[in-house]
Amino acid sequence: MRAPLFAAAAACLLLSAGCAEAPAVARGGAAPAGAAVPLNPERDVYFGDLHVHTMLSMDAYYLFGTRLGPEDAYRFARGEEVMFMGEPIRRRRPLDFMAVTDHGQIIGSGLAMEDPDSVLATSEVGREWHANPGRGFRSSAGFRAWRAQTAGEVPGFDIAPVSRSAWQRLIDAANAFYEPGRFTTFIGYEWTTDGSRSNGSGGPIHRNVIFRGDTAPLPFSTLDSRRPEDLWSYLEEHRSRGVEGLIIPHNGNMSNGIMYDWTDSDGRPIDEAYARRRLLNEPLSEIAQMKGQSEVHPALAPNDEFASFELFDQTFDGRRSQPAGSTIRDAYGRGLVIEGRAGVNPYKVGVIGASDYHSALTEEGEDVVYGSKSVNGFAAGADVPRAHVESMFGLGEPEIPAGGTATGSGGLAGVWAEANTREAIYDALRRKETYATSGTRLAVRFFGGWDYADGLPARVDWLRTAYAGGVPMGGDLPPRPAAGGAPRFVLRAVKDPDGANLDRAQIVKVWRDGDGYRDQVYDVALSGGRAADPASGAVPAVGSTVDLSNATYTNTIGATQLAAVWEDPAFDPDLPAVYYLRVIEIPTPRWSLFVALRFGWPHPSDRPMTIQERAWSSAIWYVPAEAQ
Repeated sequence: MRAPLFAAAAACLLLSAGCAEAPAVARGGAAPAGAAVPLNPERDVYFGDLHVHTMLSMDAYYLFGTRLGPEDAYRFARGEEVMFMGEPIRRRRPLDFMAVTDHGQIIGSGLAMEDPDSVLATSEVGREWHANPGRGFRSSAGFRAWRAQTAGEVPGFDIAPVSRSAWQRLIDAANAFYEPGRFTTFIGYEWTTDGSRSNGSGGPIHRNVIFRGDTAPLPFSTLDSRRPEDLWSYLEEHRSRGVEGLIIPHNGNMSNGIMYDWTDSDGRPIDEAYARRRLLNEPLSEIAQMKGQSEVHPALAPNDEFASFELFDQTFDGRRSQPAGSTIRDAYGRGLVIEGRAGVNPYKVGVIGASDYHSALTEEGEDVVYGSKSVNGFAAGADVPRAHVESMFGLGEPEIPAGGTATGSGGLAGVWAEANTREAIYDALRRKETYATSGTRLAVRFFGGWDYADGLPARVDWLRTAYAGGVPMGGDLPPRPAAGGAPRFVLRAVKDPDGANLDRAQIVKVWRDGDGYRDQVYDVALSGGRAADPASGAVPAVGSTVDLSNATYTNTIGATQLAAVWEDPAFDPDLPAVYYLRVIEIPTPRWSLFVALRFGWPHPSDRPMTIQERAWSSAIWYVPAEAQ
């Protein structure tokens, strides 16, 4: 088995200015007490997950039976052994950073249920739950206990003391497991609401709150307010007192058009003040996690052959989610239009991936995922008893229900930072030098400028030149030179050392068109010597080496790395635009195929057995001179 962390030294010639000039940041262990962590000004990539739930989340405790706490979550994430379902398990590859983000609403209420003499445990719903705690959403007792508390319907039960204790436990765990130079932790929580409006049009508009330092105020939850603007006020108030934090929305794909709407939460058109506040407080969005991807929907991009990846386009109550206003690409286009009206783009967001697992354990490998019903997605490769898996999927039927395969494996956040510390990684999140993956550890760099030379990625000093001559992912292009032509973009992608080869690299362009926007996908680097058809622009498929009979594949197709310098062939200097990179791997077996073969179950015919894992960069924006 390979070393568990990304092999920076092996890839330095591919991603940095050269091993001698850009030594790997200290990842083999924490910095000695009192010692400064070495900084790499040209930055290394760190992989992490900023969206994990433990038993302190009410749904994890009552609906999924989770009994692991934040301490277990951090131990597992950094590669230590923990007990799960009665056996010891260990993460295949440790993470570089993580945040436990339990729901701020009635946080830690399960701790009261653990005390058999508490008011909650001795209440009607508490007695029912203890009589038949069950597991999963099918447990009416668990569901009643959860719903009664979220609605505040347990007479005489005061959750505040329990929640304060649980919140302090989260803070203490994050600080105890922080190892500068090796493993970074952040204090955080999830603000959760269904986003409903008076016309019933809403869907979930959940947000994770991540703090930069070692202290944080009590969570502001939807028991305090259901308006995101009030959550911003909470963050702004504490920021004025020196407590820095940011917000990361997730699952726009399930929001029914609310997440990236044209209006604020009161239905008023977005104005300059709203746009500035949103941009300040929400610099990032999750683009991929276990409940699907939020990049794009095929209904909005019928010409994008990769738009149907891991679709999960329904709300929690089973309604079909409206695609418009629910995806990042749509948000990019809407942001350009709003900027033309209000003067500020509220949707100039970077992207990350995450898991959203509710088992306290986060893992992204397709071969260790058991689907949404298995303690919300994860079994860590443990030898899970067949009867247990059947009970998780429901009804004991010898098959995988189609609904159970709608969710996917967890995603990852990739961050380019000077060091593996809270300060460096948080600042990278702030400047949006981040990218998302569907779970693979692709290493991806993307820069935009005006004068990048052809062949730049092959130069030893390419990275220094790229930073000096433009901006990395997440930034605005520098002002266009007086004699400038079209913007030029330099990219480099290197395969996951333990994963699949690369199929292609694409640049997606979105630009304003009157009161709307348009988008186009460009194939800019292809593996295997393929080329686009001159007439249609179509690119031959990379093929597949997947053996469906045993869920294996080979890296005999595709490329280990892709690099290019690309110039926008349809650039109009008068039109604002946004560009982002998408890198796609060759086909590999999907988690549902592993499960079907492991237990001898038929695979649902309406779900894919293979997956093309991918990465999405944060975007680079072009703003015309007159709008700057």
